[in-house]
Amino acid sequence: MRRLLLRARALARDAVKPVGGVILGGIAVGLLRLTRYFDPDKTANFFAGITRRIGPWLPENRIGRANLTAAFPEKSPTEIDAILTGVWDNLGRVGAEFAHLDHIWNLDVDHPERGRIELGADTSEKFEQLRNDGKGALIFASHLANWELPALAGPAYGLDSAILFRRPNIAAADRAIQDMRAVNMGTMIATTHDAPLRLAQALQKGIHVGMLVDQYFGRGVNVTFFGRTTKANPLLARLARQVECPIHGVRVIRLPNHRFRVELSDEVKPARDAAGQIDVQGTMQAITTVIEGWVRQHPEQWLWLHRRWR
Repeated sequence: MRRLLLRARALARDAVKPVGGVILGGIAVGLLRLTRYFDPDKTANFFAGITRRIGPWLPENRIGRANLTAAFPEKSPTEIDAILTGVWDNLGRVGAEFAHLDHIWNLDVDHPERGRIELGADTSEKFEQLRNDGKGALIFASHLANWELPALAGPAYGLDSAILFRRPNIAAADRAIQDMRAVNMGTMIATTHDAPLRLAQALQKGIHVGMLVDQYFGRGVNVTFFGRTTKANPLLARLARQVECPIHGVRVIRLPNHRFRVELSDEVKPARDAAGQIDVQGTMQAITTVIEGWVRQHPEQWLWLHRRWR
């Protein structure tokens, strides 16, 4: 009898899951579409206010506090709290801004103070060089400020781009998000089993491949991040080993008054082994070191809420 009850409970749970997914997907799509009807700046302020209030009560806040305490042992609890408040504020703004991705990149080159985007030193020239050198490139980014913006930068400068992305678990939300991203992000490649092949083919065609590389990856290579060992996804370095091409990073910094600074890094030279081939672990360490430098400058804008060290 007990086995029958357990089996019935499992069947009921499995039957409810699709229904729950449909409901959650409908809510997510509705919120995304509704947000588009409101002023993006006021909505970002509103969402940020909500996440600042709710965030400290969520389990992710404990993860963020533990991460920050380990990364910055010299900081006081008050300083850690201030950074965490900024993290939740940034997360709320990202959620609101996502609904306006199709027009958030409004760079005015002649009058940058009038637009939402400004460029770091030499960034425009670096993008133009990537566009005109006749070959592909690997572009990495991290969960800083609004981490959707790096994918907008390449197409804005006329670069043929392919972006690796992870599909949401909810199908309805996935379709809505893809529609928003498809406007000006280039080719979107989902993290499926054939993604590495498709990305390599894109590089061979001279397309610029972008991806986020700063989250924990259980099957990854060991790297040191803030003095602690963690694992990084080796895909970018493996692609570089397969298709020799430049590696750059794109960083976004959130500025006051709903503005952003976008910076394209100098070329990150890959590590090489004794035979001259690209060393995957060493190259991912070089990339991780760049990202650590970015995060140290603006820790309140990085997503500390996931378990980066395990």
